[in-house]
Amino acid sequence: MRKALDGVYLASGVLAGLFLMGIAISIIAQIIGRFVGVTIDGTEAAGFCMAASTFLGLAYTLKSGTHVRVNLAIRGLPPTLKLAVEVMCCAVGIAAAAYFTYFSVKLAIQSYDFGDISPGLVKMPFWIPQTGMAIGGALLVLALVDELILVLKGETPGYQAEEGVLSDHPVDMSNDGGVPAQAERSI
Repeated sequence: MRKALDGVYLASGVLAGLFLMGIAISIIAQIIGRFVGVTIDGTEAAGFCMAASTFLGLAYTLKSGTHVRVNLAIRGLPPTLKLAVEVMCCAVGIAAAAYFTYFSVKLAIQSYDFGDISPGLVKMPFWIPQTGMAIGGALLVLALVDELILVLKGETPGYQAEEGVLSDHPVDMSNDGGVPAQAERSI
């Protein structure tokens, strides 16, 4: 089961990366179009790719420990209280993501039923990018439930994976940029 879930998270991360490439391609096409005198309207496509990339990348970034997470408030708590706060945070995250996902699915279905089309030069049904938002939201709910189970089992959740690398080891400030040497790889 773990392998299958990790594969789903990785696939969503790869899809998010592909949609990032879609943004770059649409912008490059517009630039080239200007040089050769052809109008290419890639603004909406870039926006749709950005929405899909953002939401499809949520589960992957959560599980890989690359979400921005401020743990200053819980770092010094006793273990039982820290566990309670972690469980509460996961539960609130699940509720918020489920709420968002429910309405994203509802919005995509309504857009499909009403035949909503984008107003730009390239007519695109709105349900297509909205489906990417809904799928990304559903994957985030799944990832948060996965994290909650790990927390309840006493295992290290994925969202703590990267922060442990930086917080448990002394920081080497000897490089020229003043950036901790261990943090360079994530910048």
